[in-house]
Amino acid sequence: MRLVSLSLGLLAFGLSSLVSADPNPLPLPPPVQADTLSKTTSPARDVKAPELPELTGTNFYDKIAKGYWFVKHYSPTCGHCIAIAPTWKTLHEFYSTSTLDSTALPPPGAEFKSQSASPSFTENYDFHFANLNCNAYGDICVDEKLNIHGYPTFNLYKDGKLIDQFKKTTRDLSSLSEFVETYLEEIKPGSRPKTITLPKVPDDSEEETPKKEEKEGEVGKTEAQETEADATAEKATKVQSPRPSPPKQTANLLGESMNLDAEAFLRLVTTTRDPWFIKFYAPWCGHCQAMAPAWSELGREMKGSLNIGEVNCEVEKRLCRDVNLRGYPTILFFQGGERVEYDGLRGLGDLVAYARKAVNSGVNEVDLVEFEEMEKAGMEVAFIYFYDQATTSEDFAALERITLPLIGHAPLLKTSSDLMAKRFRVTTWPRLIVVRDGKPSYYLALSPKDMRDTNKVLDWMKSVWLPIVPELSAANSHEIMHGKTVVLGILSRNRPNDFGTAKAELKKAAMEFMDQRQMEEKNEKQELRDRKQLRIEEAEDRDDERALRAAKNMRINVEKKKEVGFAWVDGVFWERWVRSTYGVNVNEVGERIIINDEDTKRYWDITLDGAPIRPSRSAILDTLKAVIADPPKIQSKSSTNRLYSVFYRLRAGFGRHPVLSTFGGIVFIVVAAVYGKGLMRRRGAGGFFKLDGKEGLLGGNTGTKAD
Repeated sequence: MRLVSLSLGLLAFGLSSLVSADPNPLPLPPPVQADTLSKTTSPARDVKAPELPELTGTNFYDKIAKGYWFVKHYSPTCGHCIAIAPTWKTLHEFYSTSTLDSTALPPPGAEFKSQSASPSFTENYDFHFANLNCNAYGDICVDEKLNIHGYPTFNLYKDGKLIDQFKKTTRDLSSLSEFVETYLEEIKPGSRPKTITLPKVPDDSEEETPKKEEKEGEVGKTEAQETEADATAEKATKVQSPRPSPPKQTANLLGESMNLDAEAFLRLVTTTRDPWFIKFYAPWCGHCQAMAPAWSELGREMKGSLNIGEVNCEVEKRLCRDVNLRGYPTILFFQGGERVEYDGLRGLGDLVAYARKAVNSGVNEVDLVEFEEMEKAGMEVAFIYFYDQATTSEDFAALERITLPLIGHAPLLKTSSDLMAKRFRVTTWPRLIVVRDGKPSYYLALSPKDMRDTNKVLDWMKSVWLPIVPELSAANSHEIMHGKTVVLGILSRNRPNDFGTAKAELKKAAMEFMDQRQMEEKNEKQELRDRKQLRIEEAEDRDDERALRAAKNMRINVEKKKEVGFAWVDGVFWERWVRSTYGVNVNEVGERIIINDEDTKRYWDITLDGAPIRPSRSAILDTLKAVIADPPKIQSKSSTNRLYSVFYRLRAGFGRHPVLSTFGGIVFIVVAAVYGKGLMRRRGAGGFFKLDGKEGLLGGNTGTKAD
């Protein structure tokens, strides 16, 4: 009973104390502002980093549909991907386990939570890291919306859409972290620390590109001075790549063309890496006899620099049969077990020009200053191979194999220059580009295997190794004129001012047309994509799985248009051919523009107004647009006789329809036989086809220029 009374007494005392408590207690000290404390980010202790997610083709778009996703698109066989893997893994582990220290208070107005209850990095920022193997899921990586042109590519997605791409040439932990921090601060302003202590990348790997050290005493330089200083510094810090051994200095000591028999050919050419320029001929061959003086003079011109030789195929029949010759004379350049056929003109100047280019046919190293000097010297086309420390000896060996076919066309250069990469926006290595009149085009290689595929690389090079506006000659006429519509400028070097102005206008027209066509193709692709997306959405609205699969399987194929090329020809040197084919005498009427379609033997020489086409950008583009319309808005003329003209038009019109093509061919043969029989009866003898000496540049001449 006493115990119960005591308990009741204590309870009454407690209640009275609460009632009598002061309703206005002393105020607490003001809270410390968050920005008065330094904040550092560090990995949480005893927290194991989650596995770096590997996305697949089936879940890629579903995963990135919500939140921020920083994704590395890679190939398991890519040397650069292997080199950056430890850095990427360290970046992921650092952020996925990072927390703000307990001394760091939340921003003003934010709800306070204890550290034990604080959300994880991923929950706090909805920021994720992931990988995508493009070898396994190439259908994702070839999507143009993802802008993937090489490996590795680091894309940042927000709610399923690409918003940014990490493009810095220095791909180390610091640069990647700086990129991430930019978006974390954007997601939650004021939440990021002022200083970040990054962990060390495991010792068994190296950063892909070493960070440049800042030099003392260089603060306050202008951008131009910094660029110049960087260009100078590059020469001292270049990554050295394997170089082939130079040819012997004892080449062609006597300054003559050496007669080679089978034994000498095996000893001097086949079993060495020395360069040789060799003519295979027959004494009875008229063309061989005609070029003999030029070949002898070539030996004297190349004294001490290039071995010149010749093989008499009447004597060395087995050797010539093993070489697999197609006719006489055949001129081949040999080096390092490889060979390439010379198919240019056979004048002394042409032979010497090719031989000198052959001597310097290696892959030369350049930096930005050297490349710009080459451009100023008149270089119109150049291939550039970008490499870094991760580029392997196998890559360089594949590069050396493609030098011979480029002789006489365009130089092949290599560089590890950051300034060169910056100018041409190269962010992945190795990378191959072509620069034509300052305009770069990129070889699309999704894996190192594509870069080492010599045949594939050469096919691409052949399609772009001509300048944007090349000079038409007997050696390149078929390559330029056939299979395309060509805007041909007929110019004269005898009037230097007019010549320079006309050539510049022609080049500007070519560049503008290329940009216009590229934009048209881009718009057509976008229209097809929009149409595909609309069908997908309609199928989803109807919940029609069959229609949805059909819509997703739709291919984005843009109808290929006939290629349009630009070129110019010396109307004075090729006067007879130009006059007989197009009826233009440049000495009398001045510079003219002809739009030629060699496949149908048609050409256009007037504008929509009926005036001659002058070398003016507006006149060229307006007329070209009217010519390539279907049907053309300007009447064409024929560059051959009527019967030929009918044949070529039938061939062009029926070419895409096999049945009509066969029927048209039969009709043409019957008509040609009847017409030819009557023609021979009237003329008495001779064959049916008559060239009338008008083959000129396009008639497969024997390698000599027309008068």
